[in-house]
Amino acid sequence: MSSGRIALQLVVMKKPEKIAYHPLMASLLGILFVSTASIFIRFAQNEASSIAIAAIRLTLASLVLVPITLIKFQEEWKGLTKKALLKGFLSGTFLAFHFASWIKSLEFTSVASSVVIVTTTPLWVALLSPVILKEQIRKPVIIGLVISIIGGILVGLGNVCDFMDGKLVCTPLLIGDKAMVGNLLALFGAWTAAGYLMMGRQLRKTLNTVSYTALVYGVAALLLSSVVVINREPIFSYSPETYIWLFALGLIPQLLGHTIFNWSLKYISATYVSLSLLGEPIGTIFLAMIFLRESPTLLESIGALIILAGIVVSSIRKSKSINVA
Repeated sequence: MSSGRIALQLVVMKKPEKIAYHPLMASLLGILFVSTASIFIRFAQNEASSIAIAAIRLTLASLVLVPITLIKFQEEWKGLTKKALLKGFLSGTFLAFHFASWIKSLEFTSVASSVVIVTTTPLWVALLSPVILKEQIRKPVIIGLVISIIGGILVGLGNVCDFMDGKLVCTPLLIGDKAMVGNLLALFGAWTAAGYLMMGRQLRKTLNTVSYTALVYGVAALLLSSVVVINREPIFSYSPETYIWLFALGLIPQLLGHTIFNWSLKYISATYVSLSLLGEPIGTIFLAMIFLRESPTLLESIGALIILAGIVVSSIRKSKSINVA
């Protein structure tokens, strides 16, 4: 083989993978989809329990993805090592705990507080990724993380603080046992979401989006459905309206929103993917204005803009390293 052909082969081998859709733009679309979750959950909670909502949400998504995987990507599942299967089980377990705890938190605390607390996920991912994933955190991501968390704090304060006579007046964030329980459940949801993202980052290196998502959603759906059966939840006696909200929950934020983030995990770090989730409070606030008649306060609006600024700062340099077709 000539030296020219060898050089050409090396160039081809080193050529970065091209992708049809920019993961940063996809993340913004994912934010829009997942922002609908709190609204659908609140409506469904008029009849359905939180554990049933979590189980149905993941079961609906699994019923779509698992058959596709068995037909088109069965070989990927067969090729998984025991270690990879263990990671898939752990990822699904983290996801089950995430949804069970976060959805339950919406019974006790406000939508704004719950969403803001649960989206502290990137803080825990950033702290653990260097140890677990051996991924170095770049300076722009750290800056964006700090900016976004500040914005998240302002969104949370906006739920309990207001300007009166030119002064900022705040009431205690944790009012009574119910609010404390709700906020702690949301925090636990953030921790388990961090575990889910870090396990997913490792598995996405060997599995495509559909086969990985089907595996993780399937594990989570089985775990949550088992709890529903044990608790004898009456899931077949809801009104048609509740089933519509449950179907929308499984389709839009779960099947579309979270699947987009899982796709992004192959191309960008778990820290950035989790950071982009900080945009969820922005979408949630606007949707709450429309469907729940909950208008954002001045602090919530300022916080939402700061969160968006943090996401932009963290993604500017990262976007240069992604080869998009």
